[in-house]
Amino acid sequence: MGDSRKLIIIGSGPAGYTAGIYAARAELAPLIFAGEKWGGQLMSTTVVENWPGTEQGVMGPELMDGMRKQATKFGAEIVDKNVTKVDFSGMPFKVWQGEVEFKVDAVIVATGAEAMMLNVPGEEWLLGRGIATCAVCDAAFYKEKIAAVVGGGDAAIEDTLALTKFASKVYLLVRRDELRASKILARRVTDNPKVEVRWNTEVREAVGETKLEKLKIVDNKSNQESELIVDGLFYAVGHKPVTEIFRDKLTLDEKGFLVTGISYPSNSKFQILNSKSFFLGGYPTMTSVPGVFGAGDVVDFRYKQAITAAGMGCQAALDAERWLESKE
Repeated sequence: MGDSRKLIIIGSGPAGYTAGIYAARAELAPLIFAGEKWGGQLMSTTVVENWPGTEQGVMGPELMDGMRKQATKFGAEIVDKNVTKVDFSGMPFKVWQGEVEFKVDAVIVATGAEAMMLNVPGEEWLLGRGIATCAVCDAAFYKEKIAAVVGGGDAAIEDTLALTKFASKVYLLVRRDELRASKILARRVTDNPKVEVRWNTEVREAVGETKLEKLKIVDNKSNQESELIVDGLFYAVGHKPVTEIFRDKLTLDEKGFLVTGISYPSNSKFQILNSKSFFLGGYPTMTSVPGVFGAGDVVDFRYKQAITAAGMGCQAALDAERWLESKE
């Protein structure tokens, strides 16, 4: 059994659903493979206060449900299953969901990225109840409260500094005895009176019944265990793009992010080598395979915001529409 489509969108976060809205309005009748856990990272957040037009904020799951309903309103078909295999070696492209094969003229990859977790007891239950992965998004909720950040790179420093604008105190938990961050950022955080850096420190457990109340931590040099009373814990230990099924099918960077015209500067070596594929063709969201486009956190290793993901979803849909028209 098979099926033929003009456009398939793989992924259902802000990028995937926005692409679906634009593509459906363009009468491309897109098929969205939303995944078994649809909605992306916003499904595990609480109030989103930086989404334009929502003065009182909006719950993450509510925002994603609204996008989903809007996409279907205009004619997108949504299947809550994962794509299991792709073949971009020839036209039409082939996409599989289990044993079912779909032939398709264009594909938008919007599979997103997953924040790397610590996998400690209490983490799963308290995610969204004091544990979060975006301090820029949630810092304002910690006014005059105590927060902690795990990590030692630039992202951890930026998250810590964002929190100091609101929190009364911020612990930076670093598992080594030095920071990996740039020296200028490191200096800003160590000089900030609101920040206390705990070196050689690892989180062993997150504790709380209805919300995060404290952390059990350990000094990995002395093995001395202790507890830290905090209202919030932010992970800044990296993101992993969901690109495994595209390995050897599309060009990925060294961290596994999908490479498009947006993700590489115009003077890069990659642009010169691959300009005929997607850069000079006027399709910034196109990947190394003409007709396959990328959007959202699967591409974006820098901003990682819902609004930027949605914007890229819009761009990818418009690029796909123009590209399909050029083939008619």
